[in-house]
Amino acid sequence: MTGSQDTPAIDGEFHLTTADFNVIAKIILAEAGIALSENKGHLVYSRLAKRLRALGLSSFREYCAVITGDDGETERQTMIAALTTNVTRFFREPHHFEHLKTQVLPPLLQQAKRGGRVRIWSAACSSGQEPYSIGMTMLSLMPDIGRHDVKILASDIDPNMLRDGRTGVYPESAMDSVPAALRARWFTNEGPGLVRAGEELRSLVTFRKLNLIGNWPMQGRFHAIFCRNVVIYFSGDTQAQVWARFVPLLEPDGVLYIGHSERISGSAEQKLRSDGVTTYRSLVSAPAAP
Repeated sequence: MTGSQDTPAIDGEFHLTTADFNVIAKIILAEAGIALSENKGHLVYSRLAKRLRALGLSSFREYCAVITGDDGETERQTMIAALTTNVTRFFREPHHFEHLKTQVLPPLLQQAKRGGRVRIWSAACSSGQEPYSIGMTMLSLMPDIGRHDVKILASDIDPNMLRDGRTGVYPESAMDSVPAALRARWFTNEGPGLVRAGEELRSLVTFRKLNLIGNWPMQGRFHAIFCRNVVIYFSGDTQAQVWARFVPLLEPDGVLYIGHSERISGSAEQKLRSDGVTTYRSLVSAPAAP
């Protein structure tokens, strides 16, 4: 996006100038780590026009005054949620779930049977399809997993997505990628055209709000971390920082799953080894069994 600050970037129902775009881009970069390139003007306009209507505003200049004002925090969070891409589906990138099922979970579930803990983190979980896919993969191997110390942390920056995930209600069309046996066992009908994740599945997952470029309050480590198709929206430096922060949170031999368009960069490259397509293991080995 080029031109002077008074040159309209987009002029439709509302007036969006280059200066307005720059204000919005600066806020979402600082608060969510998302780098909006200059060609994203139409995306910003289309995603935020409804917010201007809801607030009774007539221009993006007025909207920028709201989000930069002393009382603008709530609207800033709403703006970030509107501009965040929440494309997700059950068992997206199925090779990751096959790897989890065959290479990662068997020894972990044996550990759980002996009283050990198992922890998996779905970072940027969107509306819950990813953590519930993880949960179904676990339940397919150990139907009584709820009796053991096994938990999935699901985090996202968008409170609306977290609400949907906690509810666990999805349109039937979202279930096309779920194997019929898993759907029949772990989902229930929730009215015309809707299904809901059953209690056993939902109880495995804890949803929490978390900003990947903010503070991470977790104390323990994870046996697997899914962070897929979100870091790609960050600047290069921020990507490297996020990868580096995951490394010490992995258990020995812990696995990091990333998106098909993403690549590990920065210091994390020296601390992870490839274990499949967009799949990495910690170079810290687990101690040998006694």
